Amino acid sequence: MNPTSNYTPVEIKKLNNKKSLASLLLNDEHINPHKALRYYDYIKDLKKLQIELIKQQECIIEKEQRVIVIFEGRDAAGKGGAIRRITERINPRHFKIVALPKPTKEEKTQWYFQRYVIKLPKAGEIVFFDRSWYNRAGVERVMGFCTQEEHEIFMNQVNDFERMITESGIKLVKIYMSISKSEQEKRFEDIKDNPLKQWKMTDVDEKAQSLWDDYTHHKTKMFENAIKGGKPFKVIKANKKQEARIEVIKHLLNSVEYNKERIV
Repeated sequence: MNPTSNYTPVEIKKLNNKKSLASLLLNDEHINPHKALRYYDYIKDLKKLQIELIKQQECIIEKEQRVIVIFEGRDAAGKGGAIRRITERINPRHFKIVALPKPTKEEKTQWYFQRYVIKLPKAGEIVFFDRSWYNRAGVERVMGFCTQEEHEIFMNQVNDFERMITESGIKLVKIYMSISKSEQEKRFEDIKDNPLKQWKMTDVDEKAQSLWDDYTHHKTKMFENAIKGGKPFKVIKANKKQEARIEVIKHLLNSVEYNKERIV
């Protein structure tokens, strides 16, 4: 039986592409032409969107705009991967990625938002927060890294803080990447089994599954608080990594105006 008999000439041409062939050969389990075709389409779409990201950044630089893009979500939801696809083709001199470690002893004595303020963008710059001040809305409270009082103060202040940011002329984009509990478990197993990824697994990650419901409770409170008096999050369903990355980029392109029609 001809293995290509179930595919159209267009699909066969796609499979003959070097990226599709690489996808076929790198699959450890079995050859999966359907997966290779999806990967081909993903790369094609990604390249087109990355060209638009370059155009968007050029407009931001030219108009001296300031942009913040916040990435929140469950552990292993793909925040870092999405940021990498956004930034891999744009001008590195005009963006920065901020992923702050736990506060220092000195920072713990400061106003909570203080260490984030110094990371805000200058003219013509985009700042990507791989987790942000919303740590206090979720992981810090769930893991006991802050008190209930500190958590409540944050929830009372965050909308005013973001209002001050946006009223000063900074464009704020808030993204939450959402995955299922079973998908998170699957990704954790992949990280543990891959020597190139094991560094990603932290003590906080180890407890994410057992504390799933606690995280859900605080995520819901965070969303409700944002809707009540602030800027809501754009929720991206991220069980399928490639589709999620495409949706994240489309949302960013539609959120910050530049010389292009709306991306759909």
